[in-house]
Amino acid sequence: MKVIETDLPGCVVVEPQVFGDARGYFFESFNSDKLAAHGLEPKFVQGNVSSSSQGVLRGLHYQWPNPQGKYVSVIEGEVWDVAVDIRRGSPTFGKWAAVVLNAENKRHFWIPEGFAHGFVVLSERAVFTYLCTATYDAKADAGIRWDDPALAIDWPVSDPQLSDKDSRAPLLADVAAERLPVYTG
Repeated sequence: MKVIETDLPGCVVVEPQVFGDARGYFFESFNSDKLAAHGLEPKFVQGNVSSSSQGVLRGLHYQWPNPQGKYVSVIEGEVWDVAVDIRRGSPTFGKWAAVVLNAENKRHFWIPEGFAHGFVVLSERAVFTYLCTATYDAKADAGIRWDDPALAIDWPVSDPQLSDKDSRAPLLADVAAERLPVYTG
């Protein structure tokens, strides 16, 4: 397992060791001992799977209070996946990191609590998996605009398919302070 740092401290790409031959392949998608050796010790309590068509953009989502850390990957297709630091007081507040996740590279992206998350589907279809550190809490559910000019995320699409909720999400600057996570250093 290889852990690759991003520009956002705490957000990392996990590249598994893949064993393959003419029959197919095998890899560990999660190993708590190996992640702990890299200082990552998430405790997952919920798993989710979504399927989306090309051009669908989901995000940018987060929960506060009761934040979720997310360990995400793609088992079919390809997405451009984004994490945004929205922790009040963080030295990287409003900064983002992105990674291409697909069935071929088998990479995972760890997005700790306190970050907003979103992705856009680049392939005809994508099946996306999430392991979460907290269960979904509808009262804590929140989001920010995918195209917030202050974030300047370089999305590889200009006119994505959005849910009604995502199309109405506020700009980060318009989110009340008490609705944002706090940086604890």
